[in-house]
Amino acid sequence: MKKKFLSALLVAAMTASLCACTNGATVSSSDASGAASSEQVTSSVSGGTEQQAVTPSIAWADMEYDDASAYVYDAALGDFYDIYQKAADAKSISESYALQAIAEAKLLESAIMLPTQSQGGNYAISRVAPYTVSPVLWGNDSERLHQAIITTEFITTADRDAMNAKYAELKGTGTYEQWAKDYLTGKGYTLKDTYSLANTSDPVTWDVISTSQAADSEKIVQTYDGLVEYDIEGVLQPALAESWEVSADGLTYTFHLRNTVWVDSQGRKVADVVADDFVAGFQHMLDCPDAPWYLVQDVVVGATEYTEGEITDFSQVGVKAVDDHTVTYTLCQPTSYFTTMLGYGAFAPMSRAYYESQGGKFGVDFDPSADSYKYGTTKDNIAYCGPYVVTNATEKNIIKFEANKSYWNKDNINVKVQNWLFNDGTDTLKSYNDAVAGTIDGARLNSSALEIAKSDGNFDKYHFVSRCNATIFSLFLNLNRSAYANFNDETKAVSPQSDDDKLRTTLAVNNIHFRRALSYSVDRAAYNAQSVGEELKLTSLRNSYTPGDFVFLSEDVTVDINGKATTFKAGTNYGEIVQAQIDADGVAIVAWDPKANNGAGSSDAFDGWYNVSNAKAELASAIDELKAQGIEISESNPIYLDLPYFSGSTTYTNRANVVKQSIEAALEKKVIVNLIECKEAKDWYYAGYYPSTGDQSNFDLCDLSGWGPDYGDPKTYLDTFLPDYAGYMTKMLGIY
Repeated sequence: MKKKFLSALLVAAMTASLCACTNGATVSSSDASGAASSEQVTSSVSGGTEQQAVTPSIAWADMEYDDASAYVYDAALGDFYDIYQKAADAKSISESYALQAIAEAKLLESAIMLPTQSQGGNYAISRVAPYTVSPVLWGNDSERLHQAIITTEFITTADRDAMNAKYAELKGTGTYEQWAKDYLTGKGYTLKDTYSLANTSDPVTWDVISTSQAADSEKIVQTYDGLVEYDIEGVLQPALAESWEVSADGLTYTFHLRNTVWVDSQGRKVADVVADDFVAGFQHMLDCPDAPWYLVQDVVVGATEYTEGEITDFSQVGVKAVDDHTVTYTLCQPTSYFTTMLGYGAFAPMSRAYYESQGGKFGVDFDPSADSYKYGTTKDNIAYCGPYVVTNATEKNIIKFEANKSYWNKDNINVKVQNWLFNDGTDTLKSYNDAVAGTIDGARLNSSALEIAKSDGNFDKYHFVSRCNATIFSLFLNLNRSAYANFNDETKAVSPQSDDDKLRTTLAVNNIHFRRALSYSVDRAAYNAQSVGEELKLTSLRNSYTPGDFVFLSEDVTVDINGKATTFKAGTNYGEIVQAQIDADGVAIVAWDPKANNGAGSSDAFDGWYNVSNAKAELASAIDELKAQGIEISESNPIYLDLPYFSGSTTYTNRANVVKQSIEAALEKKVIVNLIECKEAKDWYYAGYYPSTGDQSNFDLCDLSGWGPDYGDPKTYLDTFLPDYAGYMTKMLGIY
């Protein structure tokens, strides 16, 4: 892996503080915890007394970037990773779930990030019929819109409630879609085949295999099919694969493909879809540095060795085209959740011939910076095998999808045209006004729109609360910051901190008590209210990283919790085990409430973190420990934290101010949050969303990024915090 280096400014500031002289000798030391170190120098003064002088220092300041990342990671997340590795050796799926839950407890206790909210849980009005987009919690299928049923009128609250109840009755029977059409037309609604919706971010690439960003994949997923697809009732169905089977040992999956074709953006055939397209797509995914290759490491034979350069012959990787219509995947070990992974872009097909016609190469020859490389750069530089082709992609205006006339299932899609209309977020009422005018087919009711909807009668007649999904947004702490302006434009999001401020902040955020003090000091309900309104401020709050009911034990499991053999019965939710470890460790976090969700238990819809008393107690511990390292923290000498925000949005501005005000109030101005204004949304994204490595992350605090699961196992969340560039979210910590 290519080594990275700390910025010259940070190295200069911190290296200078590493050295102190006593009797002409330079000395340095690091503490046993592996966090920030300090050095104590004893000198003689008049009168025979001795005085302690403490010089703050950063133990990893003179390390190469990868070594520094490893040092910081081990100090903050070493306990998490140790238990995570034990889960990989579990004897059963249920034991793996239990050990992963214990690892997640350690992750939450580390306070390197604060879960804030899930996606959804807000008031909305819509012309889209409920449960006509896949409800699956992982992968990209929940972003496929071809089966959506759209009406020309808003669907009333009463009719929506009736449809929700019927869906619960019919789910899994394959009959809900037709029932929904019959119900709506019977109630006097008119169905239409165009779906218009707001778009807040244009794709950076049209190559779905090379990206993990939802802003890209939610559009590109309309253009291709995978091997299988979860339907609107959450049932896995054949897509490009007509059928498949699994070997008796669970190691080989064989898929048999249907006859279909690739077309260009004009709908012209460019190639047949063949098994080799899945081989080409998989190799391209492993070649791309920003692709989700971490997803398949230690899952598919040879994937790890290929990505780490131990093998260069791709024929040694366990993806094979047996013939034009048969593709096989060979796994490292039986993987119960393997088919749940197939709906994600990592397993998308790619026409080898078309890719090469666009300058694409494989293996050591892969070079996306080459002048000849055009693949994925525009809508006209990809091939299509899905429900739609893109006929218009005008930046900050419109993305138009029209039905692919060569699509294998063209007669069974409900939406023939999708219009994604750009909304930069500066007008908080635009989505609502556009929805009422019929320009788009639905709108989330933010706090501003909610008041208008209540006054004009639309709320009472049409409102509903959108479902919370499995996506989790968090407030991240940068433990190893080396960027103090945006990597793409050093004039944007510039930090006001002095070199001394930067040093003090780095030492502080590497103290676990300081991090917990911050986590306990953020009023997340007030923060969430800026988006969804006061009435629903708790609805989408999430207190864990993995939803507590994401999986449950299928058998009794006994695991070690702090030296005590603890048995969890079959049916125990993941979140209950997370909480058991947190309680055993005596950390003041409530990640799972057994009384929530009408007694079924939940990790959502309550605030299990915010507690001013706990915040003050943790800060007091941090102040004592940091004082011994040469860092004084007081109201007259505070720690400064930079939080970039998009000032063009009232909602995002208000949320940033809630973070600032609640932290500063709870911690009595001993911590000051600098709000770093980003006048354009793209500058905000470049501060904390677009960086691909930790050394580009330009913040101390960032609330811009979230994670949605790729497949149906808690690993899909926990893997994002793995070391050595394997974890997608570690970049948010300023490492890897």
